[in-house]
Amino acid sequence: MRKLVAFFAFAAIAGAVQAQELKCQVKVISPTVQGSNTQVYEDLQSAVFEFMNNTRWTGDKFKLEERIECTILITITDRPQNDVFKGNIQVTSSRPVFKSDYQSKMMEVKDNNFNFRYLQNATLQFTPDQHRSNLSSVLAFYAYYIIGLDYDSYSMEGGTPYLVKAQQIVNNAQSAPESGWKAHEGSQNRYWLIDNYLHRQFKPLRLAYYTYHRTGFDKVYDDIDGGRTGITETLEALKKVHQARPGSYNLQVWFQAKSDEIVNLYKVANPQEKTRIFNTLKMMDASRLSKYQKILSNKR
Repeated sequence: MRKLVAFFAFAAIAGAVQAQELKCQVKVISPTVQGSNTQVYEDLQSAVFEFMNNTRWTGDKFKLEERIECTILITITDRPQNDVFKGNIQVTSSRPVFKSDYQSKMMEVKDNNFNFRYLQNATLQFTPDQHRSNLSSVLAFYAYYIIGLDYDSYSMEGGTPYLVKAQQIVNNAQSAPESGWKAHEGSQNRYWLIDNYLHRQFKPLRLAYYTYHRTGFDKVYDDIDGGRTGITETLEALKKVHQARPGSYNLQVWFQAKSDEIVNLYKVANPQEKTRIFNTLKMMDASRLSKYQKILSNKR
């Protein structure tokens, strides 16, 4: 009997130290929607939180401290029917930098193609080979995309299995009435986000998620100049993507996530390195030129 009690106690402890893959903070807001039933937004927030954090997305075991940090902000802008919602979803994720408490942002996407049905108090259901619900499909797509980018940052193309699952979700939704899943609907949607990333022309960008972090930021603590050199080489390699697909959605997503930390890193570089990286950034990400001007400051 004691052995049985000890076994269950050990199993409880083992279960406590293992966790799902994501540590996802969720917020649902409806700043412009009129109506008396605001409880539905709180219930939706709880349902999304449970779905993202309690779904087993991979076969790998994660410790609590190894979970991938991400956030989801859902903004409801219209509610044409009791169970129909329209709005946008903003998704971010980050990754810890070696030997520091700094989190490097991996992605920041604002998806405006976000219409869905939700019945209050309903549990979100997801089937990998079927488009059952637009809400759960969108959430699952971003869950796999987040995981894929994270795995890519630790080993070259390590996120392939999960990126392929994200693409499968897109393929399953080709007959869905909701927008955001199809190539012809625009150049900045879920279809192009995953299709571009897995395309051979975007190979330098995919490799950048590895080299930028493993041969760059993860070395900054021990050797800031050497780490910054690795990041410089990574950013210059992205020129091939820019030349092949100028203004691509994926490069915009990359610089949306990375621009602030790039500026902070190169503010303390030597003048030659500042000029070199500024010219590279000006060519690929001209819309943030005023931000990159800060790199040329004389402060070190």
